[in-house]
Amino acid sequence: MQNENRVRLGCYATNVSMAVVANLPPLLFITFRLSYGVSYSLLGLLVLVNFCTQLLVDLFFSFFSHKLNVPFIVKVTPVLTIIGFLIYALYPTLLPSSAYFGLVLGTIVFSAAAGLAEVLMSPTVAALPSDNPERDMSKLHSVYAWGAVFVVLFSTLFLWLFGAKKWYFLVLLFIGIPLIATALFSGAKIPVLQSEERTTGAMKLCKRKEFWLFVAAIFLGGAAECTMSQWSSGYLEKALGIKKVWGDIFGVTVFSMALGLGRTLYAKIGKNIEKVLLLGGIGATVCYLLCVFSPAPIVGLFACALTGFCVSMLWPGSLIASSSAIPNGGVFLYAMMAAGGDLGGSLGPQLVGSVTDTVVASDTARKLAVKWGIGAESLGLRVGFLVGTLFPILSIVVYANLLKRKNRRVKKEEESEVD
Repeated sequence: MQNENRVRLGCYATNVSMAVVANLPPLLFITFRLSYGVSYSLLGLLVLVNFCTQLLVDLFFSFFSHKLNVPFIVKVTPVLTIIGFLIYALYPTLLPSSAYFGLVLGTIVFSAAAGLAEVLMSPTVAALPSDNPERDMSKLHSVYAWGAVFVVLFSTLFLWLFGAKKWYFLVLLFIGIPLIATALFSGAKIPVLQSEERTTGAMKLCKRKEFWLFVAAIFLGGAAECTMSQWSSGYLEKALGIKKVWGDIFGVTVFSMALGLGRTLYAKIGKNIEKVLLLGGIGATVCYLLCVFSPAPIVGLFACALTGFCVSMLWPGSLIASSSAIPNGGVFLYAMMAAGGDLGGSLGPQLVGSVTDTVVASDTARKLAVKWGIGAESLGLRVGFLVGTLFPILSIVVYANLLKRKNRRVKKEEESEVD
C-alpha cells in the first residue's frame, strides 16, 4: 500500500473513532441514569467534559504545535482512544459505587484523543497530494458521519439483543476501530504540517474581524449539530414516548445518515459553501422548532432526523470557508476553528441538560406538565430544546454576514480583472 493511501486511510479510521467518541455515550445516557442514578445535569456534564477536553487540546496546539513532534502525536492519537475506551468500560463495571468517576476519567482520555484528531486529521489530509483538496476535506468529514451511522445502528442492535446491562462489552468491541488506525499509522510516514504561520502571524490573524466570524460560525454550527446528536436519543424516548430501539434507529441513525448524505453530496457536487451554510442554519432552526412543538411523535422523529441533513455542512463548511478566505492560516487556524467548534459542541448539550433538570425540579413546571397531560421530563426536554434553538437562529446572522463578505470579495476580484 502506498504511503499516501496508508496515511489517508489512517485518518479516515481515526475519524470513525471520533464518531464513536461523540455518538456512543449519548446512546448510553439513559442506561447510566437507570444503572448508576446519574442525573441529567451530570449526563450533560459528561458532554461538557468531552468537548472542554478537546477545547483545551485545541488551544494547546494553537500555541505550542511548533515545539511538538506532530507526526508522532498523529500516530499516538488512536492509542489514547484505546486507553480511554478501556477505562470507560472497565472502571464502572469493576467499581460501580464510583462509576461516574470512571466515566469522567475515560471521557477525559478519549476526548483528548478526539481533540488531537480534530486538530491534526484535517491538515494531515490537506497536506497529502490531491487534485481536489476541498473534496477530500468534505470526504474526511463524511467518513465521520457514516461512521456515526454505523455506531448508532450497531449500538442500538447490540443493546436490543443483549440488553443495556452489557453496555461495557459494546465499548470494548469498538476498540477495534482505533486498533486499525494504529496499525495503518505505524508503518506510514506522516507529512510535515505547516505551523510557521502560527508563530509569525497569529496575533495579526486574531485582529481580523473575519477570523472571529469564522470561529463564531463553527461555534454555532457545532452547538446546533452536537445538541441534537447528543440529546436526540433521550429526547425521543422521554419527551416523545418513542420506544428506545425505534427512536435510535429511525431518529438517531437517520440523523447520522442525513449528516453523511449532506457531506457526501457536497463532496461530489457542492459549491458556494457560504450559501450552503446559510440554508443549513435556516433549516436547522425550523427542525428544532418542529421538535419542540411537534403535535405528534412522528413529526418530532422526522424533525430530529432531518436536522442531520441541515447541519451536515455547518462544521466542515466553516472549515472550508475559513481556509479559502484565510489560505495562510496553517495549523493555528485549524486549531482555533476546532476550539470554536468544541466550545459550541460542549456548551450546547450542557445548556439543554441544565435547563431540563431545572424545569423537571420546578413545582410550577410539574403542575403545567400535569395540566397539559405530559410528563415533567417531557416538558423539561422540550424547554431545553427550545433554548437550544438559539444556536441555529444566531447562526443565520453569522452565515448571512459571511455570504455578504464572500460576494463582496468576488465582486472586487471581478472588478480587478476588468481593470
